[in-house]
Amino acid sequence: MIRLQDIRKHFGDHEVLKTVSVTIPEGQVTALIGPSGSGKSTLLRCVNLLETPDSGELAIGAETIRFEPGHHPNRQAVQRIRQQTGMVFQNFQLFPHQTAVQNVMEGLITVKRWPRDQAHARACELLDKVGLHDKADAWPASLSGGQQQRVAIARALAPEPQVLLCDEPTSALDPGLAAEVVSVLLDLAAEGMTMLMATHDLRLASQVARQTVFLEDGAVVESGPSQSLFQQPRDARTQRFVATLTG
Repeated sequence: MIRLQDIRKHFGDHEVLKTVSVTIPEGQVTALIGPSGSGKSTLLRCVNLLETPDSGELAIGAETIRFEPGHHPNRQAVQRIRQQTGMVFQNFQLFPHQTAVQNVMEGLITVKRWPRDQAHARACELLDKVGLHDKADAWPASLSGGQQQRVAIARALAPEPQVLLCDEPTSALDPGLAAEVVSVLLDLAAEGMTMLMATHDLRLASQVARQTVFLEDGAVVESGPSQSLFQQPRDARTQRFVATLTG
């Protein structure tokens, strides 16, 4: 389980997150939705500490970090948190000078210190899982956007993280290529992978996520089961947002 409690984050004088509290159940998919600038991507990045909260508390499994203004969290604790997360970015961020299989292997070799043969076997297994076994030796430039994102998902899964974090995983893709990625995410959800995703795509959120959190202006407006939030939102702001994007 992931728990974010009273998370605050400023960029200069702008308060991006305003005492946000969210619980992400284990074995489920939670979607963060909201207008641009609502804080959903920042909140997602706070989970693996690509962004460090100014204050509040983060817990993943048995690991808990408390944040206080002017104090940097313990480096070892940060590493323990990061080792439990895998990150999928909007723009893939594959290494262009490495093949698909090498991209997936890289973290296992350089961070986990796995033997190359073991890392290669794990990478091939994951490329097969995302439907790209035949693209193992392909360069990123030769792959479609959907294929690159599936390689990125395989790379994030390589070290067996406790939670997969997805930052707008389909927004850089046209609908046909996005469907390839959605199919992989649906498979992972069916397997019980804990996922937290920030997305503008309400269809993705409603298809994949069991729980949805709606943020606006850095605060949680409404959260709950996805079906209820999309079909019968309680708050007027949620109603307007859902109606605008689905109308």
